[in-house]
Amino acid sequence: MTRWRIAAGALGAAMTAAALVPAPVQAAAGQASAACAMTLGAVTVQGDHKFQRITATSPVTASPPTVGPKALFPVDSVRLATSVGWEPDPPAAMLERGYVVMGTDLYRFSYATANGQLDPDSVKKTKVGGGWIHQTYLEQSTYYGTRTRTNTYALQGDVLARWIVDGSGWRAKATYTGFSAVKTMTLISQTATYDTFLANTRGGALYTIRIPLSGKPVVKKVRASTWQGFETLIAEKCGAQSTLLLAIDKDTRRGYLYAVSHANGTATVIKGLGRVGDQLAAPEDKTYFRHYPGSSEANLQLYGE
Repeated sequence: MTRWRIAAGALGAAMTAAALVPAPVQAAAGQASAACAMTLGAVTVQGDHKFQRITATSPVTASPPTVGPKALFPVDSVRLATSVGWEPDPPAAMLERGYVVMGTDLYRFSYATANGQLDPDSVKKTKVGGGWIHQTYLEQSTYYGTRTRTNTYALQGDVLARWIVDGSGWRAKATYTGFSAVKTMTLISQTATYDTFLANTRGGALYTIRIPLSGKPVVKKVRASTWQGFETLIAEKCGAQSTLLLAIDKDTRRGYLYAVSHANGTATVIKGLGRVGDQLAAPEDKTYFRHYPGSSEANLQLYGE
């Protein structure tokens, strides 16, 4: 096991609270995002999957939510969910894959749909392991390159853990300490040599956290304040190297969309694009996830840092 400690105070310093939405900055970021969009997924209290398309128009537009498959998971059981990737499943179906934490157990799941209808015989749920009671964040990153790699990440207290995933096996766990101030995070970059997350803290700061394949994480402050109100961050690729960021405040049931330039510490350009409609953070939504084309042919690797 590899263990690294982040410099004391790098993420723990309290920041002054300010307005929830950062002030507008360079217009270039907003212009770059004009045609960008993301599909937001959610697991509801009823155990359904729900999807909504959010587009960076002016003003921001959101499609009506579509619900289904229904009753995919037991009622009120899912606590955490990774991004869900989809890919064609010939001759006519679409295959969906991801991970969820139900109770104290982690499960890998998959299912197929055809013409929007679930194939009940395709639903698979495989227990990966137990002891998932204190984790507050979960994500998996697959990089498709000359050599495909898959890593899974989880946040528990001040520890960020990473596993290498080979098929159904998890190995080479590495842990990095010093992340107790992190409220939530989202994957923004996938390369052959590192993954990068964008994280907000309870004090309101915004950081990038680069996790290289070897060595300790590289943490950079992006903003000092205003981001403490968000319980969920969802990122999608926008252009060649920028990010479309959705930030959700579940307490007020409000979501805000941002255009984020290629991350470069405090020089990163962030432009608020506006509030997403009231249907976004519904009371029945338990947890949110990114829904994306999850195959090597899609070539939609995140490259936000």
